[in-house]
Amino acid sequence: MFDIQIVSNEAGEATAVIVPITLWKEIASERETAYLPKSDAMRQRLQAALDRRSGLPLEDVVTKLGL
Repeated sequence: MFDIQIVSNEAGEATAVIVPITLWKEIASERETAYLPKSDAMRQRLQAALDRRSGLPLEDVVTKLGL
């Protein structure tokens, strides 16, 4: 899994954790979006976006933009 290291002070109490950057990025990403479902307005917007399900395939967008 992940190689997590615990840093202790002189008394042997855990004071910090060292984690691999990939795990840190995953944690940070989850923290950035965790508040979204807590807001009624945002929850409704997210649900509306899921219900809409209309859009263009990525390949079509790339072609239309000439990329």
